[in-house]
Amino acid sequence: MNRTLSRRILALCLAGLTAPLTAHAAPRSYRYDPVHSQVLFSIDHDGFSRPMGRLRIAQGSLRFDPDDWSQASTTLDIDMTSLDMGDAAWNKAVCASSLLDCKTYPVAHFASTSVERKDATHGILHGVLTLHGVQQPIDIPFRVNRIGKTIYGLHTIAGFSATASLDRTAFGITGFPHAIGHDVAIWLELEGMADSQTPNTDTRKEHP
Repeated sequence: MNRTLSRRILALCLAGLTAPLTAHAAPRSYRYDPVHSQVLFSIDHDGFSRPMGRLRIAQGSLRFDPDDWSQASTTLDIDMTSLDMGDAAWNKAVCASSLLDCKTYPVAHFASTSVERKDATHGILHGVLTLHGVQQPIDIPFRVNRIGKTIYGLHTIAGFSATASLDRTAFGITGFPHAIGHDVAIWLELEGMADSQTPNTDTRKEHP
């Protein structure tokens, strides 16, 4: 075997060894789209029903690589003054100092600490929620819906659905203990818009 051929074979072997190290791109950065992102919650009303409310996302960011979740992270600010229970008087009562105290605590903040991957599309987001001036750890199971271009091809979007639950009294929200339940169910439908510099990968074929 001549030297030229040996060098070519060696180069191919080295390329094969280093390919796995360079295959994964860095996590892409996204900004949450407040128009297409929603936070819904439900809580027991004296055993009669579980009314639902809605809150608006003020701002937030996400770093995510669908092939490597180990570096994923997110932060999210929720505008508590945007509370909508479907009735102006009810909104005012829930935002009063005896409950959410939206004037004193106008923003709830979530910051992730780690992401636990369960399968190709499901995981658990671990982090800390600051609500009503109190910080508490919280786990948020989520599903990766799709990452890809919009129908008009203008933006790259990462879409997620998530659920969570919390005890309102753990955050110091203790008003009306005999009329309002303690456990709050939460649903999140989130869309993050990729920064213009980030590459695009459509995951529809990978995860139907």
